[in-house]
Amino acid sequence: MAANTAEAGLEERWRDILSVHARTMCEIDRALHPHGLGASDFEVLDILVSSTPDAQAPCRVQNLVGRVHLSQSALSRLIGRLEKDGLVERSVCAEDRRGVYVTLTPKGRALHAEVLPLQRAALARMLGA
Repeated sequence: MAANTAEAGLEERWRDILSVHARTMCEIDRALHPHGLGASDFEVLDILVSSTPDAQAPCRVQNLVGRVHLSQSALSRLIGRLEKDGLVERSVCAEDRRGVYVTLTPKGRALHAEVLPLQRAALARMLGA
């Protein structure tokens, strides 16, 4: 009986985590929608800003896969949309033709700076900071 109670407790905690995640993503989506971004779009821009302090430094797409909670194909589509909007640029790695780099454009860096306070405020509202 104790094992069932422990399992039920784990299930409840897991569902609570999923619920907080879903509500928080929706809140971030609502806050960023007027700026043409969703929560996942912002996450990619935010990772690029934090991982490449040099405005011109590229980031391998493979390095983003483990940090953004999207499949490789969904991340590729998202990067394609960001590229179409002029927020990032993609390039092929000269040493390894299979590798793809993503670089934040000045427009992408400016939009990130503009919406960063909105995303952080949404996190504070949802996570009680």
